[in-house]
Amino acid sequence: MKRRDFILVPAKAVSGMVLYSLVGDLIPIAAQDTVKAQDTVKVRLRFFTVEEARVIQAASERIFPTDESGPGATEAGVIVYIDRQLAGPYGTDKYRYTKGPWIQSIPEHGYQGKETPQEIYRAGIKQLGGDFADVSPEQQDLRLESIQETYFFQLLHGHTVEGVFCDPLHGGNIGMVGWRLIGFPGPVMSYRHQIDKYYGKTYSAAPKSLEQILRHPVKGVEDDAE
Repeated sequence: MKRRDFILVPAKAVSGMVLYSLVGDLIPIAAQDTVKAQDTVKVRLRFFTVEEARVIQAASERIFPTDESGPGATEAGVIVYIDRQLAGPYGTDKYRYTKGPWIQSIPEHGYQGKETPQEIYRAGIKQLGGDFADVSPEQQDLRLESIQETYFFQLLHGHTVEGVFCDPLHGGNIGMVGWRLIGFPGPVMSYRHQIDKYYGKTYSAAPKSLEQILRHPVKGVEDDAE
């Protein structure tokens, strides 16, 4: 891969950690006490161009915005999640039957179209407009409303939610901000050691990712790309 495009992701959520870029490089983050709210970290893009990533990042933020209840899509690194998924087998429909006929069918049959997720996103970005990230939030909402019946919007909406709440090994939910938002402790295998200790008491625990629980790196399906 010769292209070296980057997207900026807020560093506050990942302070004190090391963020994996989309081509396996390590980008160290400053220690937590040195990170300011406005600090950002560069993440190398694997599928999107910078301009495309800015559009999707802005659109996902309108779908899951940062507000008084907590962080949104941008802070969760949704753009990293979507970029990684599209660059992997999913983006090229490696595991989906892609022969014709391409017809409309019942919802239970799932997507029956010809276009791959990569192609759907590229066409959808054109629908939103290359200047999407630069227009006002009100104009962004109007553009999103105009395409909300399209399959692209369905994908974008679903991927945004996935990116906020997925295990961090897939690129989203940076710093487990999504899990902290809803109080999810992560994929803990057993609570038997806490039963007696917290019997009759409120139990809450800081979330742990799958890698933290297993104590070794875990490879995602999307890492098998190309």
